[in-house]
Amino acid sequence: MKLLVKFNLVFLLVFAIGLGASGYVARQMLQDGAHEEVLDRARLLMESAMAVSTYTATQVAPLLQTQMTYTFLPQSVPAYSSSEVLNALRKNHPEYAYKPAMLNPTNPRDRAQDWEEDVISRFKQSPDEKEFIGQRSTPSGLVTYIARPIKITNPECLRCHSTVEAAPKPLVEKYGPANGFGWNLNEVLGAQVVSVPMSVPLERADRNFKVVMGLLAGVFLLIGLALNLMLWQLVIRPVSQLSKLSDRVSLGELDAPEFNVKSKDEIGTLAESFTRMRKSMVHAMKMLDS
Repeated sequence: MKLLVKFNLVFLLVFAIGLGASGYVARQMLQDGAHEEVLDRARLLMESAMAVSTYTATQVAPLLQTQMTYTFLPQSVPAYSSSEVLNALRKNHPEYAYKPAMLNPTNPRDRAQDWEEDVISRFKQSPDEKEFIGQRSTPSGLVTYIARPIKITNPECLRCHSTVEAAPKPLVEKYGPANGFGWNLNEVLGAQVVSVPMSVPLERADRNFKVVMGLLAGVFLLIGLALNLMLWQLVIRPVSQLSKLSDRVSLGELDAPEFNVKSKDEIGTLAESFTRMRKSMVHAMKMLDS
């Protein structure tokens, strides 16, 4: 087997191992990056919802207190405002979903689903837990979600949710006396949940992975081509010439041309050694002829 073939077999083996290892690491990093990107955006939405809720509770609700004695205005409710703002945002970003999931909500649209009830139960069992990250399977694919507990920390909020008798009459008339009452201070009542499907970021990660693998393969191929050219030019070609010249000299062609190599590397050293050996052989043959 020729030297160039052996070299390329070894290079292909290293190429396959290197490309496989690089591909595994690159894919893992891209998928982790996609997951972190989803979590960062979900947290941004969560913080936006909390900012809207705080604004509503501190600046909007006080302005509507007078009107609330005549008719209930859901715009004064922080959870309602945050839901409305983020639902408006979903018109341009339908892949995101936000919900203040409650076990006993005033507004029926906020009632927790089965999997959301499990999240709320987790917060009830671990009152010190501030955030929970999970994934669930849906008909449209894998979904990542972030959840944070909902607690009543302001005693003023209990005015509407302690008992039916204490609640504003317009609120009871709008939503009825069956739900949204019996809440307690600092009790986990629900969870703010932001859900983001993983299909979009994972597809983007797969596209980036293909680009990265294509670039890596191209770099490996260019390196292989460069090494082959260098091996041929610097080693195989001069060694082949020296081998042919050695055969001629060994067969008695003492007038064969000189092998001239100007390089100072190992090939040049080999050529100098061959030249000295040839001169010694010519000198010895002349002595025998005489």
